[in-house]
Amino acid sequence: MQGMDPETGFMPEAKTLFGDEEVVYIKVAQGGQPICRWLEEWDDIAKENGLTERDRERLWKDKGVELYQPILDQYKEMLKKHPKPASVTFCWMQGERDANGGGQPAYKDALKQLITKLRRDLDRPDMNIVIGRLSDAGGNKESWGAMRKIQMEIANEDPSGAWVDCDDLNDRMKDGKTQNAVHYERPEGYITLGRRFARQGHALVIGKEPAEDGRPKN
Repeated sequence: MQGMDPETGFMPEAKTLFGDEEVVYIKVAQGGQPICRWLEEWDDIAKENGLTERDRERLWKDKGVELYQPILDQYKEMLKKHPKPASVTFCWMQGERDANGGGQPAYKDALKQLITKLRRDLDRPDMNIVIGRLSDAGGNKESWGAMRKIQMEIANEDPSGAWVDCDDLNDRMKDGKTQNAVHYERPEGYITLGRRFARQGHALVIGKEPAEDGRPKN
């Protein structure tokens, strides 16, 4: 998500979809970070899910949880200008580091806990969630495939959840062959990602079924 500029994909699409209603956003993102950077309970969750001390240390070397409080702080500032938002949607695009670093067994419980905390701390039990599923760049790696499945499960099991497919956003040509890169094609891939987040979020807000394949057309 760090590489996505909401002004070039997400916001234009959201403004079109919501018409005269005002749309605002906050963004807290840092590339290549495991989910423990957002969740202080992660170490306990990881232990409960069988991660060894070595696995936990590899993912959480300096034990910092520096990315959760900024969400609350930015949201508080946003409320000063927009005190009564009609709806709140949390967009989440993360997971590569956990899939590659052995954190996959704890990921489902960790992300569910993060969503629960945000709904509580933002005082928005009605908060929608839209999860970007890891692209297919991980190939046949077992942990990568398991992470993709987990992300879809969380979105599908939540009554206010949806997911976004990213498999077609990272393809790029090299020596006449298509390769699946980890990062999305610039700028087109990030623009499409933003549009899909906006479309799935809009569907949840208006009570429409989000696209089951993660690729909403409008």
